[in-house]
Amino acid sequence: MERRTITPRPDWQRTVEEQGLIYPLTRHPDGSLRPYWDESAYYVFSLPEVEALEETVAELHAMCLAAAGHIVEQGRLADLGITDPAVAAAVTESWRRRAELPTFYGRFDLRYDGTGPAKLLEYNADTPTSLVEAASPQWFWMEDRFPGADQWNSLHERLVESWRKQSALLPPGSLLHFAHSAADELGEDLMTVAYLKETAEQAGLETDWLAMEEIGWDTLSGRFVDNRLRFIRALFKLYPWEWLTTDAFGGHVLDTLDNGGGTGSTLWIEPAWKMLLSNKALLAVLWELYPGHPNLLPSYLDGPRELAATSGYAAKPLLGREGEGITLHPPGHPPAVHPEPCCYQQLAPLPAFDGNHVVLGTWVIDGEPAGLGIRESAGPVTDGYARFLPHVIL
Repeated sequence: MERRTITPRPDWQRTVEEQGLIYPLTRHPDGSLRPYWDESAYYVFSLPEVEALEETVAELHAMCLAAAGHIVEQGRLADLGITDPAVAAAVTESWRRRAELPTFYGRFDLRYDGTGPAKLLEYNADTPTSLVEAASPQWFWMEDRFPGADQWNSLHERLVESWRKQSALLPPGSLLHFAHSAADELGEDLMTVAYLKETAEQAGLETDWLAMEEIGWDTLSGRFVDNRLRFIRALFKLYPWEWLTTDAFGGHVLDTLDNGGGTGSTLWIEPAWKMLLSNKALLAVLWELYPGHPNLLPSYLDGPRELAATSGYAAKPLLGREGEGITLHPPGHPPAVHPEPCCYQQLAPLPAFDGNHVVLGTWVIDGEPAGLGIRESAGPVTDGYARFLPHVIL
């Protein structure tokens, strides 16, 4: 693994926008616009490195599924903050019927510097973003700059194939809706949904889209409808389950949830059981089940334990995106009091390449490792101001 600098392509912004990345710039707190898509540098991997990472991701995914099963079987949903009986019942039933429910993608965030085993930082299994840039502009950048090289990137092909394969799990003859929140000001959620919609269409599915805020409730039929008053039978949402179940219509979601048994009215994608994987408490359960595993960091739910005095720790709220709420605590400091439930994970500072803190986002499509996206940040936490850099295998 090596970081190399390079001169950006002329008119790179227009190029990546035409390839689906409509948010190539990020507005920072000082009002300045700086590149989010950053092709002034790139990362080089050897083939053995990538093959080892693929094996790691496959193993981590299998371990996460085993941990989800453990949480359900041992009745530990409260450890994830899932205390509402109706939500817990929906998640449990969804897990038990998971073979009947379509599920498509997730992203592992890994700490890796090319010299030791990759370490799991978290699993974004419900609403992961940075998919568009990893799948499309990154691939075309490689073809422009390094024709004949390779890249860990089969995202597009695997997404299309996954929609095609799992189309049999969708309600027969139904329109597949795609939804994002209109509160997304950057356009990232919108373009992620647009891209996933395009892959579904390439798989032969009939689709339409709308904002989550446009979803209506028909009181006469007791069903969700779109902005043209059509019943919503199946819907992919880039909208976290913890929001969906606590919104004003959360009760209707649970009452009409199609968990694969054919008794509900709306099939939500990703399914409700993804709440088991998108919660930081999963990290602590993994450490319980696989203590000492080389790809895991010690993690606890009841406090930092020995980490406060030894390695230090990161306190991670159980739910959150883009590094929100994460605090870092070096060793030797008194444990801090946190107002909300957290997972306390061993402090593992991100490797710095040329002063840039790097995290690997490794993608899983239909349960299989499928690609890599790299983000750099100026600070020790990867947040909404991070940059995306391409990579090649040489």
